[in-house]
Amino acid sequence: MTALTDPGIDVTVPPELSARAPAEARGTARDGVRMLVGRRDAGTVEHRRFTDLPEVLRPGDLLVVNNSATLPAALAGRLPDGTAVGLHLSSAQPDQRGSFLVELRRTVPGGAPAYYPPAESPARPGLRVELPGGASAELVEPFTARLWYARLDLPAPLLDYLPRHGRAIRYGYVDGDWPIEAYQTVFATVPGSSEMPSAGRPFSAEVVARLAGRGVLVAPITLHTGVASPEAHEVPYAERFQVPAATARLVGHVRAGGGRVIAVGTTVVRALESAAAPDGTVHEAGGWTELVITPERGVQAVDGLLTGWHEPRASHLLMLAAVAGRPLLARCYAEAVHHRYLWHEFGDVNLLLPD
Repeated sequence: MTALTDPGIDVTVPPELSARAPAEARGTARDGVRMLVGRRDAGTVEHRRFTDLPEVLRPGDLLVVNNSATLPAALAGRLPDGTAVGLHLSSAQPDQRGSFLVELRRTVPGGAPAYYPPAESPARPGLRVELPGGASAELVEPFTARLWYARLDLPAPLLDYLPRHGRAIRYGYVDGDWPIEAYQTVFATVPGSSEMPSAGRPFSAEVVARLAGRGVLVAPITLHTGVASPEAHEVPYAERFQVPAATARLVGHVRAGGGRVIAVGTTVVRALESAAAPDGTVHEAGGWTELVITPERGVQAVDGLLTGWHEPRASHLLMLAAVAGRPLLARCYAEAVHHRYLWHEFGDVNLLLPD
């Protein structure tokens, strides 16, 4: 696995800058969130609204979006001694042995399930967790200090079981349980993500129509996200992805014509870079990717990135630095804190462009 380095971000994000509810619950539309635009070559930043996106992009640019739909992957569980726990499912598909990745979370009355520090976690090989509807999970062995392989015993196929008994994964900065629809983007058509590919959340049908009218192209990939657990700041692990042949061809066509390929989310960068040859040519590809993108590795397939705001210690910032460069990224984050942009999946966004 690629060694991580310092992304060069030295800011403190005050707790009150966490977006605690969807934009719609805060009195604005999905597409009404703020958007900070950073331009790498000029080193400049602009304060915009997301509805300005069609005017900020150029005719002939290509937005690549993630069409993965979010699963209600949080389940209520109970240990053999009766202790209530939360179980977050981190993969909608088992590995070759039939095991799934799961995370145990400590229940908090009236709040979101909390992170178990490894020394406090009840996880151990053979531990059986009772789940709703007569289901259960048996832990097999650790994958990381946080994630465990588990065998699931379900009364129905997983994609039928979760909508009946699960809910959307949420963390302590969100002020309540929101319906799974709040965690879907307008592009969501392929169920499989444990957490929302949130960079696509501000898009509305109106913004997509205006992009088309402007001559900006849109094409999909699929990457199913795992469980991020923001407290742990781990290196990204393997996730399932698919880059269709049509999207791969369109990326090549746009770049050959001088257009820019803008990834909507770090998931899209990971998928496209996993499908790219050393010269940047993108081919149809799929499977599991373990690619970790750092400034030292760089990017070959994308020119820009639309993304949310990440914690200063988050490993995703290394990918952002690979796209935008450390100086611009540091300036964007300083500006975002100063101007009180909102963080996390329901927050504001950052558009990083080459010029």
